[in-house]
Amino acid sequence: MSAQGVDDAVLKGNPVAERRLHPVTPLRRAWAPVAVVIGWALHDPDQAQRQLTRLTTTALLIGLAVLVPVAALYGFLSWWFTHFAVTESELRIRTGLLFRRTAHIRLERVQAIDVTQPLLARVAGVAKLKLDVIGADKKDELAFLGEREARALRAELLARAAGFAPETAHEVGEAPARELLRTPPFQLAISLVLTGSTWGALAAALVVPPVLWLATHSVWTVLATGVPLLGAAATSSVGRFVGEYDWTVGESPDGLRIDHGLLDRTHETVPPGRVQAVRIVEPLLWRRRGWVRVELDVAGSSNSVLVPVAPRELAEAVVARVLPGVSVPEAAALSRPPRRAWRCVPVWWRGYGLAVTEAVFAARHGLLRRRLTLVPHAKVQSVRLTQGPWKGLWRLADVHVDTGANKTVTARLRDAQEAAELLRAQAERSRTGRRDAPPDRWMA
Repeated sequence: MSAQGVDDAVLKGNPVAERRLHPVTPLRRAWAPVAVVIGWALHDPDQAQRQLTRLTTTALLIGLAVLVPVAALYGFLSWWFTHFAVTESELRIRTGLLFRRTAHIRLERVQAIDVTQPLLARVAGVAKLKLDVIGADKKDELAFLGEREARALRAELLARAAGFAPETAHEVGEAPARELLRTPPFQLAISLVLTGSTWGALAAALVVPPVLWLATHSVWTVLATGVPLLGAAATSSVGRFVGEYDWTVGESPDGLRIDHGLLDRTHETVPPGRVQAVRIVEPLLWRRRGWVRVELDVAGSSNSVLVPVAPRELAEAVVARVLPGVSVPEAAALSRPPRRAWRCVPVWWRGYGLAVTEAVFAARHGLLRRRLTLVPHAKVQSVRLTQGPWKGLWRLADVHVDTGANKTVTARLRDAQEAAELLRAQAERSRTGRRDAPPDRWMA
């Protein structure tokens, strides 16, 4: 908030109390000068190596004696000049040491507020507040606040966004939650073992480096290729296990709450009414166990996973909470493309399917890894029909449904006449759905 804005508020008899972040924050900000030095070294490693070989012990100690105080001073000053304030209609975040920046976040445009705690933050008893705002590509954040203060501020902001009076919003507190689902660690581990991407990344990490060594005999080439492949293999297995550990989904008046993480603990909220589409993913090796994964498309939000792995019946019950009044179509209810579609997509055409109910447009694709995407009619922004020359020859067409999350769901290889009728009918369903949809409100 600018100084002029504070003065205007005071003159109106409505003073705005500005607050600072937690005192541990300078330790986080102090890494910026160090990161600049590391970035320079990575950008020109040869020059950095030459400079390091010229350094004497005395010069190195002098450099550290200068760098450490500079980093500490930068961290302190950046913390000192960062303030935030909650007004009747917005959250204001004022930052900047040399160049001042003030973010005005309108509370009615806030659609999700997440509380995250990296490992060191958990040890220090602090948390980070991340805000998803409609129309903003990047999340604004307050890092760090005391853990209790972060949860209290989150509850206050959601209460004000829901329309509570400013003088009572801080008394509302965090809405209670009822647990709907918890993923056991053993089930999560087995699901990762049965995922093809895990084995594919691991196989690439084990096979490619030896082949490169035989072809080039260059250690640097092997390392430059092998290290990223090993990182990808670790991310697809160990990284996912650590990130999705103890995944818990709870229901509360402000939306579905998701808690997860072994080292870094994250507390997310799926905002009510903002879910544009839901995907039910069914890998081949999960089918015997009846497991599925549920993913989300949320407008303006990075939240993408609702359930990492769960029995299908339990996952569908959670989907019903995200999309009230929506039931997941059975496999038998999905109509396949006509048999002549094999001329356009041999074999894989059998993985496509379509079902349109009173509530959703449901399209499936994938033969080994099935993905069934559900789009509520009220969330459809536009409908398109496409038909290339080859598909036109066989009287086939694709129907595309665009959502508010800038994603497209496609019913592929439909009969051309069916596709034209579907286009007209879906446009009408979308208009009716948007007209009858309830307002997107917190704590409704």
